[in-house]
Amino acid sequence: MSDNERWVRPLGSAGTAEWSVAIDDTVDGWAHTRLYAVDLAPGQSRTVVAGEWEHVVVPLAGSVSVTAVDADGEKHEAHLAGRESVFAGPTDVAYASRDCELTVTAVGGPARVAICGARAAERHTPPFRHVGAADVPVELRGAGVASREVRNFGIPGVLDADSIIACEVITPGGNWSSYPPHKHDEERPGVETELEEIYYFEVESTERSELDSTLEGQPAEGGPGLGYVRVYGTDDRPIDVLAEVRSGDVVLVPHGWHGPAMAAPGYDLYYLNVMAGPGAERAWLICDDPAHGWVRDTWSDQPVDPRLPLGGAR
Repeated sequence: MSDNERWVRPLGSAGTAEWSVAIDDTVDGWAHTRLYAVDLAPGQSRTVVAGEWEHVVVPLAGSVSVTAVDADGEKHEAHLAGRESVFAGPTDVAYASRDCELTVTAVGGPARVAICGARAAERHTPPFRHVGAADVPVELRGAGVASREVRNFGIPGVLDADSIIACEVITPGGNWSSYPPHKHDEERPGVETELEEIYYFEVESTERSELDSTLEGQPAEGGPGLGYVRVYGTDDRPIDVLAEVRSGDVVLVPHGWHGPAMAAPGYDLYYLNVMAGPGAERAWLICDDPAHGWVRDTWSDQPVDPRLPLGGAR
């Protein structure tokens, strides 16, 4: 089996009867993170059973209600207003600690929702939290053709959690993100943390109007859209992935250098990142590929892409 066959999951290849995307520890070689995604008709629900996983509910399109029943039997509820599409701006999210049974329901219309998860050693208090869209920090990272928008709803300092780290990245058409290539697959205190990572992608035409987005993640005009992503290993831990990605596709990064994620001209690229690992420290500490890290030094002389932030003012 090639590394692309093992670690790249095109839409339709990673689902179950209940989920269009289902990545968890049933995947060979996967242990610390999970991602479930599904399109829901109005009033339709999905449930994730209680266990040793904490979760963050992320509306990708539309609105959902979230109900969590914690280990003491107490019920917690939130309405997530969501958004028209992932390209419309940040969304509010809900966090549920481990040992919470979690149910999401589409309200007010159809919805697409992602549930990000990470194996958690401790039960956090309070066990349920609602983070408003206005409280999600939006970072413009890089410069020039390496400009991208990062929505940090699930990182340390924004979301209190045991192990999960999650964010969204928007890369305008023609730009590169996850660049310079970097890795986080070793525990080196203060330098690097060991984290496996899930990338979930959506693509949309740069020529969209407000009505172009659909719940299927495809632009109304211009074809299905595409991007590309690269993962490559160290001498000690080889991996070789170069994949064309479209809406609904998933790429798994068990280790190694990853980047760039490239948005083809004419198509904006979105990805949802979910990270966690075995270390005691919840931190995103990375190491650049030394062959390409010098690129960061060029950004000080370049402006950030004026198309950003894609979803409106910060």
